[in-house]
Amino acid sequence: MAGEPQADCLFCKIVAGDVPATVVRETETTVAFRDINPQAPTHVLVIPRVHYADAAALAAAEPQIAADILREAAEVAAMDKVDATGFRIVFNTGSGAGQTVFHTHAHVLGGRGLQWPPG
Repeated sequence: MAGEPQADCLFCKIVAGDVPATVVRETETTVAFRDINPQAPTHVLVIPRVHYADAAALAAAEPQIAADILREAAEVAAMDKVDATGFRIVFNTGSGAGQTVFHTHAHVLGGRGLQWPPG
């Protein structure tokens, strides 16, 4: 059921504490942790504690939690001191866009030049 933890979801396991992660921030609704394959000096994933497959599904069902993810992304950028130089927030939605874990997550990237358009 949407919103409920999924036994086969890596990010649900991180939220539950069953899989280790380098957690940098936690709130009542989100968890932020360092990406295991960073693409920039700052590369942190911000995920909701509830399970929705992608950003579109989360925004439709629980828009306040979607807003919480964006707020936490900004907090992560400030914490890593990339807020003043610029950072990117990326939601990959669907496998064609590069999504590999089907639990909503925002990538917070910064600390180096980020080209446009992205690859």
